[in-house]
Amino acid sequence: MLDFLYYPVSFVMRLWHELFGALLGPASGLAWALSVVFLVLTVRALLVRPAWSRMRSARITRALGPQLTALREKHRHDSRRLAEATAALHREHGSSPVAGLGTALLQIPVFVALLHVLRSFNRPGLSFEQNAAIANYAFGPDQVASFLQARLFGAPLSAWLTMPADQLASFGGAPVAAGAVAAVVVPLAVLAAVCTHLSMRFARVDPSGQPAGVGRVLAAMPWVAPLGVLVGGLFFPVPIALLLYWMTGSLATLVQQLVITRLLDRRPAPVVAAPAPARARARAPRPGAKPVRPGKAGAARR
Repeated sequence: MLDFLYYPVSFVMRLWHELFGALLGPASGLAWALSVVFLVLTVRALLVRPAWSRMRSARITRALGPQLTALREKHRHDSRRLAEATAALHREHGSSPVAGLGTALLQIPVFVALLHVLRSFNRPGLSFEQNAAIANYAFGPDQVASFLQARLFGAPLSAWLTMPADQLASFGGAPVAAGAVAAVVVPLAVLAAVCTHLSMRFARVDPSGQPAGVGRVLAAMPWVAPLGVLVGGLFFPVPIALLLYWMTGSLATLVQQLVITRLLDRRPAPVVAAPAPARARARAPRPGAKPVRPGKAGAARR
């Protein structure tokens, strides 16, 4: 049903494997691992422009904080007017509250497709010989057999920590020890969680100026998401290659954010006018004082 996702993802991964396989050998576990890493880098390269738009819009949104707060106060009983006024304010300053949404929308199907492709190398209930005789989207049977026999520090790339022993025995080649899988999965899961925390903490939107509930969620995400990665990697059927994909993606995102931030720092800061309510308050007379018209005030100064 989702072949339109599975074939492109497996094709890009196959191209990278053919390149690294020519250098390291087609059965090399490192060649297969690098094909996953460079699949991530290919996706990140496609997302540079959306990432730039997202970070630029985030800066403008931070500068618009006082105006957004004033709008929420003004239209607190009319959600439709609030949405219209907020959209108009963003358009006026060339930003978008949904900038970078395409980044997430592209990454999610790639993640789902890669998970399916990796798990399709070693279909449950089939022996090594049976799996090796079945093509896996862009990968032919010979490449499937190569992937099943490849090892990264003694562990198959499509194995996971809680994989049953009978399925571990279906990879072919030397027997796979559960300890060898744990020795790769545990460090990768920890590194993936740390990289996720760092990338999300760096990219975190300033919760001030956000509604109370949204602010709390944004502040918690750099801690909750890495915990989900760690729990998923240790207790759920998440293949080693997918942990490698996640860790590389988080690290690449962090580096991309650092580079874009440095480039944006070289540009002038966005100039945003003060909100109208603030100007109105500045012109208001003190309690008990006689209102002074601008013309009379200027004449008095002369």
